Amino acid sequence: MKFYKPLFTFFLAFIGFGVCAQLSIYPAAQHVETTNSIASFAHKSFTLKGETTWIDADNKLFLKKLLPLKNRGVAIDVKKIVTGEKKLLQSGAYKLIVSNKKISIAAYDNAGFFYALQTLSQIIRRNNNISIPVCTIIDFPNVQLRGTVEGFYGTPWSFKDRISQLNFYGKIKLNTYIYGPKDDPYHSTPHWRDPYPADKARQIETLVKVANENKVHFVWAIHPGKDIQWNKADSMAVLNKFESMYQLGVRAFAVFFDDISGIGTKAEKQADLLNFLQENFVDKKPDVLPLIMCPTEYNKAWSNQKPGTYLDILGERLNPAIHIMWTGNTVVSDITAEGLQWVNQRIKRPALVWWNFPVSDYVRNHLLMGPAYGIDTTASAWMSGFVSNPMERAEASKVAIFGVAQYSWNMHDYNPERSWQQACAFLMPNATKAFELFCANNADPGKNGHNYRRAESVQIKPAIDKYLSDLSKKDYHSDSTEILKSYFSEISKAPVEIRSKAKNKALIKEIDPWLTQFHLLGLAGTEALQMVGYYGKGAHKDAWESYLKLEKIFAKMDSVDKNNNQNPYQKGVKTGSLILMPFINNLYALIGDELSGEYATRKVFDSATNTLLTNMSLLKEQPVNVEENKVAIRPKLEIIALQPKQYIGLAVGKKRAIKELNYQFSLNNIVGKIIFQSSIDGKAWDVIHPNLLKSEGKLFISQKDIHFVRAINISENIVEMQLQRFEVRTE
Repeated sequence: MKFYKPLFTFFLAFIGFGVCAQLSIYPAAQHVETTNSIASFAHKSFTLKGETTWIDADNKLFLKKLLPLKNRGVAIDVKKIVTGEKKLLQSGAYKLIVSNKKISIAAYDNAGFFYALQTLSQIIRRNNNISIPVCTIIDFPNVQLRGTVEGFYGTPWSFKDRISQLNFYGKIKLNTYIYGPKDDPYHSTPHWRDPYPADKARQIETLVKVANENKVHFVWAIHPGKDIQWNKADSMAVLNKFESMYQLGVRAFAVFFDDISGIGTKAEKQADLLNFLQENFVDKKPDVLPLIMCPTEYNKAWSNQKPGTYLDILGERLNPAIHIMWTGNTVVSDITAEGLQWVNQRIKRPALVWWNFPVSDYVRNHLLMGPAYGIDTTASAWMSGFVSNPMERAEASKVAIFGVAQYSWNMHDYNPERSWQQACAFLMPNATKAFELFCANNADPGKNGHNYRRAESVQIKPAIDKYLSDLSKKDYHSDSTEILKSYFSEISKAPVEIRSKAKNKALIKEIDPWLTQFHLLGLAGTEALQMVGYYGKGAHKDAWESYLKLEKIFAKMDSVDKNNNQNPYQKGVKTGSLILMPFINNLYALIGDELSGEYATRKVFDSATNTLLTNMSLLKEQPVNVEENKVAIRPKLEIIALQPKQYIGLAVGKKRAIKELNYQFSLNNIVGKIIFQSSIDGKAWDVIHPNLLKSEGKLFISQKDIHFVRAINISENIVEMQLQRFEVRTE
């Protein structure tokens, strides 16, 4: 894993020197030529000249806001690119030339003209006059479809969130927003067949308008696979729903078949439906963009590897104009050219990448605000588009989305660390250093079922490693001590600075519990170092006082954890969980042991003796949540497929005994499919309730000393389901 060491710098100069070293363009332009000259337009107006009839009203309005546009003045010479290099004959391409006498803009289409104006807005300086560096910028995207898919589980974005996102995308040259929130009942079951209520329909109309203003394709997705019937009535239901969305202004559509089971997963039927929509809807409406589909087998780990199966069927039968989405080698995965080549051979088209980052629906107690890395900068030829699945916290997601914009526009120039620093400066211009510090320590998702980890606390880790190495040799006065004290001091101060200087109050509201926890983390780190220092000097009484202060800080952190973000999946507020909190806990336990002859009194429920019990390889990394009297498997958002005799369950430590099992599976019934068993030793198993019929319920365990429970597939067929709840109450 590559380390990304924060440099605490602001926007970097991309090209140029001298006075033009301040030229900053995001995303980085493909080709920039600069000089030492500045074009200064003092008290002058500007006028459009050349080929102007093709420019749309939104672009003209944007230009008027950007420059004083009148009937005469400095020429803004406009042309439409119709011939020339292939790379400029694509949507979004433009040439921007600024001289001392005029501004020239040539663009392939209105998107290109809009992007030229966005670039112009970034390099313009306004004092007593309008100053623009003399430059030539030739620019175009490496990937045609660039943006996000609102496809996470959890609370959908609000209407205000989506408006903010669309305006943000315009600024950073993203052109795709796929609307597919899992918890919208009119996108999925039970109401995908029904039109939206009037108030929701008006919101979508507004979103489409704002998207159009920002040259963003608003892609409305439907998710019918949970209860679709492969008949004419349901095919018409999808077509009619598309028509109703078309009347609201939508001109781009998608059909999702992800995370479903049963008859909805049949590749032939899915292809037939998509081809029906292509023939009877898309082909009949010239202004509708190509369809997008998300397949059921949307990653390599879940795909049937045998030739002639699901992906090959789609490749053979699906109209070649239709995009197919792909998350990579696993659900949450880095994206490689090699992985894309593998799937492209099967689906017979370049995949549209659905990158599951910075989505955090599988680790909801964490924020993922580190650099957007693990995306191959040589992969542009193997993808038709690239969209990020963000967190349910829309504003916090902008750190990663900024990186996605940089990557997908100019892949070969993409640098994750540089882009991350630019994102922090863009989103928090008045407290950039403090915000970088916060984001650098809120990056890793923690242990999770996808086994996907991120670098965190990279800058300070060498100092921590040195400190712990010295401490292991009984050196209590490491050279790293002052570095660490300064770092934790900055952590404790950062939330105050971020809150007081942030202009984006919606962002602060989203991350507020984590800011509180981050402040306490800084105090805890400072006190832990103080404690070690006292102990090293032989001042054991002072060390004990410091130890007790640290316990009080821990109590406050526990309170923040228990009273905020109480979702049913991963409750609480975790910060600095990869490096900083383990470091502090290490010092706490070590000095506590030295002082009292026993381990620290803080109650920590060790999950090492309370573990997942399964013989299913895809579930082996799924974490468990451990509380004082409860152990639970973290709910699995995706469909799992239990083979015959495969099982999933829990094992609890010897100090516990299972008294109750609560479960919920997404099955109509479990008769003849699933039974529940209990065991004292994990070897001999007894059926808990032989006549159980429901797929959701509570089972009481009357037998004593039960340490193991499991649900096992007793049928001869694969059982597909969602693991929505599996938790035990213990004594």
